[in-house]
Amino acid sequence: MRVLVFQHEDCEHPGSLRQFLAEDGIEWDAVRLNRGETIPSFDNYDALWVMGGPMDVWDIEECPWLVGEKAAIREWVSVLGKPYLGLCLGHQLLADALGGTCGPQKVPEIGVLEIELTAEGRRDPLFQGTADKQKCLQWHSVRVAQAPEGAIILAKSEVCSVQAMRIGSNAWSMQYHVEIEPDTVDNWGAVPAYAEALSSTLGNEALLDLKSDSDANMAQCLSCARQIYRNFMSTIG
Repeated sequence: MRVLVFQHEDCEHPGSLRQFLAEDGIEWDAVRLNRGETIPSFDNYDALWVMGGPMDVWDIEECPWLVGEKAAIREWVSVLGKPYLGLCLGHQLLADALGGTCGPQKVPEIGVLEIELTAEGRRDPLFQGTADKQKCLQWHSVRVAQAPEGAIILAKSEVCSVQAMRIGSNAWSMQYHVEIEPDTVDNWGAVPAYAEALSSTLGNEALLDLKSDSDANMAQCLSCARQIYRNFMSTIG
C-alpha cells in the first residue's frame, strides 16, 4: 500500500499518523501544493489524505492550484472510488469538490473542544472503539455549511453541525484534527495566519493556554488517532 498526501502548509503534515504508517511499513508521498508541486498520476496510490492549511476553499486567485486540487479530489472519490481521508481544509475541500458549500464559522472554533458522534457516527466503521464524545483540537473559522448530496453526517459540535462526514463507502473527512502530536500547537502557532486567528479569537496569551490544554489531552488524542487510523486501514482492506 502507498498513501498520497496533499499538503497546503509545511507544518500541516499527517502528524501522529506518520508513526502509525511507519509501524505498518506503509510508504507515503507528500505533494506540497503551496510550493507548486505537481499532483502525480494516481496509478501507484491506494489512499489519498488531504491535510489542513491556512487558505480557504474559495481562495482560488491567491492559490490557483486549488482548482486542480478539487478536480483531483472529485476524480479520486467519485470516479475512481478510492479511499479518502480529509482533515480540516481537507474536509472542506471534499465538500466543495462534490457540490457542497462552505462558509464562515460564526463563532470560530479554536481550542481543545468537544465533538459528539451522531447516531450514524456511532455505527460507522471509522469510529468504532472511540468515545461518543471526544476532546480534539479545533482551529478553524470556516465550516461546511451544506454537505454534498448523500453525505452522512458522523459528528457535530455545539456550533458546527458537520464535524465529520462520510461520502459513499470510501471517503471520510473531519473538521477537527485527529493527527495532533506534542509539537503541533507550537508549530502551528508560528504560522502568521493561524496566530492571528488564535489571538483575535482568544486573546494575545491564548497560545500558552492552548498548548497547556493540548498537552493535558494529548494521551487521549493520540489513542483516538491510533484507533481511527486502524479503523480506516481495516475498512479499506
